[in-house]
Amino acid sequence: MEQAPSGPLKGIRVLDLTRVLAGPTCTQMLGDLGAEVIKIERPEAGDDTRGFAPPFWPNTRESAYFLGVNRNKKSLTLDIAKPEGQAVIHRLLGHCDILVENFKVGALAKYGLGWEQLKARHPRLIYCSITGFGQTGPYAPRPGYDALIQAMGGIMSLTGEPDGPPQKVGVPVADLFAGLYGCIGILAALNHRHQTGEGQHIDIGMLDTHVAWLANQGMNYLATGENPPRLGNQHPNIAPYQEFPTRDGYIILAIGNDPTFERFCRAFGCEHLLADERFATNPKRVENRQLVTETLTPVMKSKTTAEWIEALEALKIGCGPINTLRDVFADPHVLARGMTVELPHASGERVKVIANPVRLSATPPDYRIPPPVLGEHTGAVLGGLLGMAEEEIAALKAKGVV
Repeated sequence: MEQAPSGPLKGIRVLDLTRVLAGPTCTQMLGDLGAEVIKIERPEAGDDTRGFAPPFWPNTRESAYFLGVNRNKKSLTLDIAKPEGQAVIHRLLGHCDILVENFKVGALAKYGLGWEQLKARHPRLIYCSITGFGQTGPYAPRPGYDALIQAMGGIMSLTGEPDGPPQKVGVPVADLFAGLYGCIGILAALNHRHQTGEGQHIDIGMLDTHVAWLANQGMNYLATGENPPRLGNQHPNIAPYQEFPTRDGYIILAIGNDPTFERFCRAFGCEHLLADERFATNPKRVENRQLVTETLTPVMKSKTTAEWIEALEALKIGCGPINTLRDVFADPHVLARGMTVELPHASGERVKVIANPVRLSATPPDYRIPPPVLGEHTGAVLGGLLGMAEEEIAALKAKGVV
């Protein structure tokens, strides 16, 4: 029996016309916060990520990729290229508050489902479009892919070793940030609608959001007109703030200010550095970062990683091991914070997913629906929400609409 929504978005219904990662990240967050999410998938094929494998979850036909961003959603198979499918969408919109889509610019307009075509008929609708480059500008027609956006958005010019090639981040951050910014926009639009009764269009471009989170590095460029160099694991504005080799591995040392550096030096036999102007202040250490690294490396090699963590934590100096994912998911703090959740799946297996990190004291995220198998809720949505008779649903199936 399906658990009733209990989050802050209880009573909000989302029509999810997204696939792959950016859009599903957005809609999963809405679902975790209590919204009812109806995911539209192509008959027989479904979301592209159902086939992004291996790995599949053991003893299922579901990819780990798909399972990661599609909980708390009902899967409805529907061919929106057919007039009957478009008619179903219009009927669903009569019951929905939000539509989220990540089709190419103008693609949904071909089916009569673009924002300009829907806003008069559904004036309270919040319509969020997530695309590679947004709805306007010279690149708007182009498709957007995470690696492409990482390259064009500048992060690859900042990532990697100084003498190595540009490097993308190891997870699809361009997709993820676009999805989260989309969710933020939707929440703001919901509040606006609560005040005015009016819906609106939200235009999320992956390149826009990528530029927005360049943060201190983007500001460093704007302040100097010079592209920040690749620094490997070093911080562009703080030193030492990087990885160091230890006797048996590596550690991250994060010394954020001058008093902390002084505390480090006095505790570990480096008092003489405090009298050297090249080490005395953070700006000087940044200016002489190579000297700082060369000077501290033999010091850091004198202890094991575990010994350093114990000693540095006792002095409240930032540090940490460089964990593998095996280490992460076995970490006692990660376990204590409940960062994985097990859900029953339609296959009969239990699947483990990464939990939502947003912790609300009164209305925490809930995990009502496991990631669905393709079309799992087609009958329930069409029959229950839209009141379609079994004969009508059967006729749609016969035509390949659902």
